[in-house]
Amino acid sequence: MKVGGYNLQEVLVVLVIIGILLLLALPNLMPLISRAKSTEAQLQLSYIYNSQTTYRYMYSKYSADLSEIDFEAPKTVNDNGRANYVYEILSASNNSFKARATAITDFDGDGIFNVWEINENGAPKQIVKD
Repeated sequence: MKVGGYNLQEVLVVLVIIGILLLLALPNLMPLISRAKSTEAQLQLSYIYNSQTTYRYMYSKYSADLSEIDFEAPKTVNDNGRANYVYEILSASNNSFKARATAITDFDGDGIFNVWEINENGAPKQIVKD
C-alpha cells in the first residue's frame, strides 16, 4: 500500500512561487505599513498635548519636562520594547509648547526617518514624511 505525499521538488516550487508573490506585493504594502506605524506617534503626541493642557490649567504655563506632565515614553525597539519613536519637548513657555516624535526606525528603507510635531493647537503634523 502506497501513501500519497509531495516530493521535495514540488514543495520547493511552491515555496519559490510564494516568495515571488511576496516580493511583488511588498512594495505596495510599504506605505500602508508606514501609515500604521505613524499612528503610534500621533497617539502619543495627542497624549502629550492633553497632559500639557492639564498642566497649563494647574500652573498657568506649559512644561518643558516630560516627567512633569506624567508622560513616560514607551520603550523603543532598541531597548527591547515596541515603540518606534522617541519623544521630546522642543520648547515650552507660558503660552505655547512644541513636542516632537522622531522615528528611530526607517520604515521603508530610504534613509529618511519620520518626524511628527504637535503644539498648543493640538493637531499633530507630519514634518518629515517617510
